[in-house]
Amino acid sequence: MTKITADHLVRNAIVYVRQSTAFQVAQNLESQRRQYGLADRARQLGWPDVEVIDDDLGRSGGGARRPGFEKLLAAICEGRVGAVLSLEASRLARNGRDWHTLLEFCGLVGTLIVDEDGVYDSASPNDRLLLGMKGTMSEMELSVFRQRSTEAMKQKARRGELFLTVAIGYVKAGGDRIEKDADRRVQEAIALVFRKFAELQTIRQVLVWCRQEKVLLPALGNSAAGRVIWRLPVYPTVHHMLTNPVYAGAYAFGRRTARVTIENGRKRVVRSMQRDWRSWEVLIRDHHEGYIAWAEYERNQQLIADNTNGKRFMSRGAVRTGEALLPGLLRCARCGKKLHVRYGQTYRYECVGAFNQLAAARCITFGGMRVDHVLAKEVLDRLQPLGVEAALAAVETLSQQRSEKKSQLDLALQQARYEAARAQRQYDAADPENRLVAGELERRWNERLAAVRDLELEIDQLDSDKAPALTEADRERLMALGQDLIRAWESPGTTPETRKKIIRTVIAEIIVDVVGDNLELIIHWQGGDHTRLMVKRNRAGQTRWTTDAEVVDLVRALARQMPDETIAAVLNRSGKTTGHGKSWTRGRICSLRHQHDIAVYRDGERAERGEVTLDEAAAALTLSQSTIRRLITEGALPAEQHCKGAPWIIRHADLEREEIRRQADLRRSRRPPPDERQPNLLDLSTA
Repeated sequence: MTKITADHLVRNAIVYVRQSTAFQVAQNLESQRRQYGLADRARQLGWPDVEVIDDDLGRSGGGARRPGFEKLLAAICEGRVGAVLSLEASRLARNGRDWHTLLEFCGLVGTLIVDEDGVYDSASPNDRLLLGMKGTMSEMELSVFRQRSTEAMKQKARRGELFLTVAIGYVKAGGDRIEKDADRRVQEAIALVFRKFAELQTIRQVLVWCRQEKVLLPALGNSAAGRVIWRLPVYPTVHHMLTNPVYAGAYAFGRRTARVTIENGRKRVVRSMQRDWRSWEVLIRDHHEGYIAWAEYERNQQLIADNTNGKRFMSRGAVRTGEALLPGLLRCARCGKKLHVRYGQTYRYECVGAFNQLAAARCITFGGMRVDHVLAKEVLDRLQPLGVEAALAAVETLSQQRSEKKSQLDLALQQARYEAARAQRQYDAADPENRLVAGELERRWNERLAAVRDLELEIDQLDSDKAPALTEADRERLMALGQDLIRAWESPGTTPETRKKIIRTVIAEIIVDVVGDNLELIIHWQGGDHTRLMVKRNRAGQTRWTTDAEVVDLVRALARQMPDETIAAVLNRSGKTTGHGKSWTRGRICSLRHQHDIAVYRDGERAERGEVTLDEAAAALTLSQSTIRRLITEGALPAEQHCKGAPWIIRHADLEREEIRRQADLRRSRRPPPDERQPNLLDLSTA
């Protein structure tokens, strides 16, 4: 008695095609052909409409999300599937949850399960028992296979012989060991990355330097052919080189951890990297020849961890732009958290503490300019004896600036010439009458020659742009600058980033607390010593952008003599500037008056106080302005001038004095009559 009925045949038959890995999809082609061939078997069994679901090629059946399987379940629930065909029942699902869900749905709607062994009706108790046993055996078989392979891999890893992949810069030497790539260009490129990290101290800065200088780094190309390709690096490339222990000559296994979570009813494996090498399953030092020593690798990892911004409690963060010199080094003495820097007109250090989470008050906050100045002086006092050594290092660095890029270009040129010669040999060996082959080989040869020419031009340009060697006078000036480290520190060419790197070289951390009007600092030096400092805090409202008190007093005096626009002109002529170093305008004078509660000048105010200007005094005494100025210079006429360029202020009562009147009459009597005066040259020229 057949289990296939007319009710089954009026519905569709679905062939479910699945392979577990991408390798099986690419290599196990016979299995694909057998699974797709089930469509012909379904037609032989009587189904005219056959649908193939192959969305799960390359997906495991052990619990991962499978869109094809979900599509199959949806079709079964809709009641339009008469049979599901697969090579064997275990191909449908290899975990109990999916398998029993499929059996339950097929039993409810009357869908058959067909494999090479027979036809099963999950609604039948006997068939349901048999299918359940098959599913259990398949799941158990998968677990056993996984356990055996995992233990075999771990056993081989404990001997340091397991190499699933080989990092760039290394090649397999036999099946159980690795050695450095014999290509010297590859070796020099990887060594350059480690040298630049020791100099720049951040992964991003190494990446920026490589891309700005157009330094190519090796990467794995066609793994089957074992070829290396050269390209501008991206961040993961540089990060992998600097964090992989293989470059320190160590063999490591089990650096990643796996954590299983349930999302939407499915198993999800979350893998993460363990940074602490003490937690790795296998670590064999001095396993092979490395590019750096293990001690340098540990220093690099500590520096990378310190560069993480806001992710680790004890990390200092990477050096960033900004004028503040101590971000990442200051730690609150009250709550133990790092202080943040906040920029505005100036910058301030503040400990947020529980401000964000609990809406509590900030622990401490203070201006940063004075504490930065004190800490910089403390660092310079300790580094001053090392200034000459730093100057010598600067001379060596200057001579080595272009040598690293030149070395990379020379190695690239050697490889390009080799490839061009190889392309020429291939062209010479070809039959010239076979133009299809000869033409292609000629094109490749021309491309290699063009690459050689481009590299030669780049090297010539680098040599032509080479900075001139230091003269003896330049060397002496540099040595003098090394002796005066403070002058070098305050030089306009010294960037805040450079100052921060110098400070971090000698200071590990600074514990700070606000006590009254002072800051109590405990400096933890890199060598383990500690220093206590007391720094006075700035007064409230006092910043480096505050206008000088002398200028404010001057504006207060001038505001009693003239309007804002004239005050701005007087201050600009006398060389006075705002707190930001800008020139004065009417609006800035008005803002300063409002800030310091200075009244605006009112017309007639000077006359009410009995004051006159120089020209008004000259008109009152019928004298010239130069004569009035001579009287003031001689001390005969009292007058006041607040600053250079400001008007002279004379009291009207002084003009009425008898001795001033006599002086005026005397000066007028000495003046010759108009007809006897010396003619004006301008009048003669226009006559």
